[in-house]
Amino acid sequence: MAIHSVEMEVGGRKLKFETGLLAKQASGAVLVTYGETMLLATVVTGKPREGIDFFPLSVDYREKMYAAGKFPGGFFKREARPSHKEILTMRLTDRPIRPLFPEGYKDEVQIQNMVLSSDQENDPDILCMLGASAALVVSPLPFLGPTASVRVGRIDGQFVVNPTIEQRSQSDIEVVVAAHEDAVNMIEAAALEVPEDVMADAIAFGFEECKKIVAVLKQLGEKVGVEKTSLSPPRDESLPAKVKELCDKYDLKTARYQEKKADRQAAVKEVEDKVIADLVPEDAEDLPYTRTDVWEEVHKLEERLFQDAVMTSGKRSDGRGPLDIREITTDVSLIPRAHGSSLFTRGETQAMVVTTLGTKRDEQLIDDLVEEYNKKFLLHYNFPPFSTGEVKRIGAVSRREIGHGNLAERALEAVLPAPDKFPYTIRLVSEIFESNGSSSMASVCGGTLALMDAGVPIKHPVAGISIGMVHDDQGNYKLITDILGEEDHFGDMDFKVAGTQHGITAIQLDLKARSITQQQIVETLKQAKDARMEILKKMLTCIPRPRGDISRYAPRLLSIKVDPDKIGKIIGPGGKGIKSLEADTGARVDIDDDGMVHISSLDAAGAQAAYERVEQISEGVKVGKIYAGRVTAVKDFGAFVEVTPGQDGLCHISELSDGFVQKVSDICKVGDEMRVKVILIDETGRIKLSRKQVLIEEKNSEGKDRAEEESVEQPV
Repeated sequence: MAIHSVEMEVGGRKLKFETGLLAKQASGAVLVTYGETMLLATVVTGKPREGIDFFPLSVDYREKMYAAGKFPGGFFKREARPSHKEILTMRLTDRPIRPLFPEGYKDEVQIQNMVLSSDQENDPDILCMLGASAALVVSPLPFLGPTASVRVGRIDGQFVVNPTIEQRSQSDIEVVVAAHEDAVNMIEAAALEVPEDVMADAIAFGFEECKKIVAVLKQLGEKVGVEKTSLSPPRDESLPAKVKELCDKYDLKTARYQEKKADRQAAVKEVEDKVIADLVPEDAEDLPYTRTDVWEEVHKLEERLFQDAVMTSGKRSDGRGPLDIREITTDVSLIPRAHGSSLFTRGETQAMVVTTLGTKRDEQLIDDLVEEYNKKFLLHYNFPPFSTGEVKRIGAVSRREIGHGNLAERALEAVLPAPDKFPYTIRLVSEIFESNGSSSMASVCGGTLALMDAGVPIKHPVAGISIGMVHDDQGNYKLITDILGEEDHFGDMDFKVAGTQHGITAIQLDLKARSITQQQIVETLKQAKDARMEILKKMLTCIPRPRGDISRYAPRLLSIKVDPDKIGKIIGPGGKGIKSLEADTGARVDIDDDGMVHISSLDAAGAQAAYERVEQISEGVKVGKIYAGRVTAVKDFGAFVEVTPGQDGLCHISELSDGFVQKVSDICKVGDEMRVKVILIDETGRIKLSRKQVLIEEKNSEGKDRAEEESVEQPV
């Protein structure tokens, strides 16, 4: 097999596609290189499974740790189950290519992508998307591409294509755009409350960059010159007419219009069963079609009925108009011991979101190809089978749950307070109790309410909405707000937009149609904003602003910055100092290398006591200051008192009391707490203490207070 390659410049770096060198037994294989990041993308295909009613495409992506010169973590030192980043990249790769296979194509298709080299500047997720498209282009599969993908950032008001990992921290938007030569067909975005027109311009910028890459991928396909597989003709061309006749007879159109999802599904299922029973009787033999073929034709007819109704009358399955939002109800503080909770219900979609506030020790360590870092905000989304009234296997977290949780997390992350103002680690859990469309957007709305209920001082409340689209054969289209599950399934798109009253914080676009035009993007963003404003008004009637204080069950956090040279003094030899501090106060103490000390305790008094101890150690002992010390030794001539961890001073017998002291043991014993004042630190660092001066000052203060009380004129 000959080696073919094409290359171009994108964002000031060389992008190269090469095929024929590696994995030659795959149906298609391409090596993608960008900077010093390198990824191998492969595609293989197999025969379709009997009776299958969906396109069995699977996408896998793995980051090999050797690519960055690192060892995998864990006991076995071997890559194991995919990380969240890998799963999100699999979903990102799948979404733009899935709609570009011909209708009716059901061969098994498996795409595998692996990172071979990582320069830790260029994120390989974009290369995964490009590599999958390129591998399909050079394979015999009937792929209606190619597609291309880029990441768009904005730094100092200027759009940047494929910003480096370092540059992304300086950008106020992050938009992944996928497109073919005609138009955009997938968007994934996060932003810091960016206006709709800026987001639309970013998408348009990304599309122009994608078109350049598509042209290069077409050149690669022409060089390879592989012959594409053609689809087999249908087994019975008369089947659609037979199915339509029976669906009209059993009134599928009426069955589709029931207000409740369960009623609608039951009515449609009854029609389906009758049509299948008529066309494929149990005793029938040698028919040119199967039960699956008949079910698919009923399904196609149901889709056409839905689209015709929306385009002609604007009437939707549950009776709403195109712009109508389902009824919304909200509540907060449902769970007594949770730090914050909410219940957000929109029609037949319901999300309970729960907030937990934690300490620095609760941060999640992320170890992948780039440098390790800690996450302070986590959002986990759970989708149990009962939420749709179904019986399904309950197993590990699904890719869908990870994807929806990530979307909601990115939508809310933009409005969280800075760690120096609110140092808590925050975890949100969204439990979907009912689902009929847009459960991820319900998680965003419920997440906002749960954060405010927990007293998290978010910048602005966030709401989310999903916009769908329907078109006819003449190219006319209609946008519909707040789509149901079946409207997502039968419609052309699911365009989710989350944001505040000031701008967008997250977008996710999935298309069933081939593409979406720039005009449709602009119209969708405007329609989503109008809906978002309406939802925010309803949310804020439940809780208008974050609570003034956190839950009494949440830990109390205090932070203090100390000189890094004092860290060893706080920790003490063998950790003795910090262990003693934690044991005495009941607080947990974490220290960063830069000297930032984080103190946490369920008891506010314990946190304050630990704070004062750390402050004393960091400041050092000062003459004239009073300390709450502990007696460590008793001698004939006085008592030694620990004023700060590891630092003792002598309180001479003459300074133990303001009266005569015969024996030191008459005043104190080892372990007693004693307030003492530092009266001298000599040239050798020895500390002299006085309890007598503390007692005298306290008596003087009491006398002054009593005199002031007596001087107050009493009422007659």
